[in-house]
Amino acid sequence: MAHEGPGDEDPGDSAVRAGSAAADAPSLLRQAVMPPNLLSILRLAGVPVFLWLLLGPHADGWALAILVFSGLTDWLDGKLARWLNQMSRLGQLLDPAADRLYIVATLVAFLLRDIVPWWAVGVLLLREGVAGICVLVLRYNRFAPPEVTYVGKGATFVLMYAFPLLLLVQGDSTAATIAAPLAYAFTIWGGVLYVWSGVLYAAQTLLAVTRDRRSRRRRAAG
Repeated sequence: MAHEGPGDEDPGDSAVRAGSAAADAPSLLRQAVMPPNLLSILRLAGVPVFLWLLLGPHADGWALAILVFSGLTDWLDGKLARWLNQMSRLGQLLDPAADRLYIVATLVAFLLRDIVPWWAVGVLLLREGVAGICVLVLRYNRFAPPEVTYVGKGATFVLMYAFPLLLLVQGDSTAATIAAPLAYAFTIWGGVLYVWSGVLYAAQTLLAVTRDRRSRRRRAAG
């Protein structure tokens, strides 16, 4: 769950060649039982339960509890990885995968429940599609996926606050009325950041691939 600090490096430099992991890295099983990764696995396991609660019995209270749990574990697994010095390749894959699955699952459920307009869901899902294409392009060119940026992580963090608030405002209670402005503000803010992070991923990918091809041409000409 490495993070890229603003201004730390050129965007193209954050795409590191695949296969550069140390030979003595822990086995996949040992990585899976590390506490930070166990939290990520548990978070992933909650996605189908969350979807069923929203679309089946419409148990919004329990679905809200799972979203809150997901947000807390998303924060905690990164902290644990640093505190216990258990940064791992598996964790770098599980953490963003869990984030994306929750976001996509929530958007689809909210669309089916008419909680979020279709065009907003379309924009955010388009961003996911662009990010997926970037990963495929990088893999084709033998690059690892782009580093997680503070913008992307911040966008996920904000959306993970927005989604529970959007669930809360579906009722007619006083709490729903109070939460409404916060819910819409977090949704807009998180959505803009999420789209912008997709633009940054695309820029990273384009710059990395372009530089690599230029470098190959120079070596071939030399």
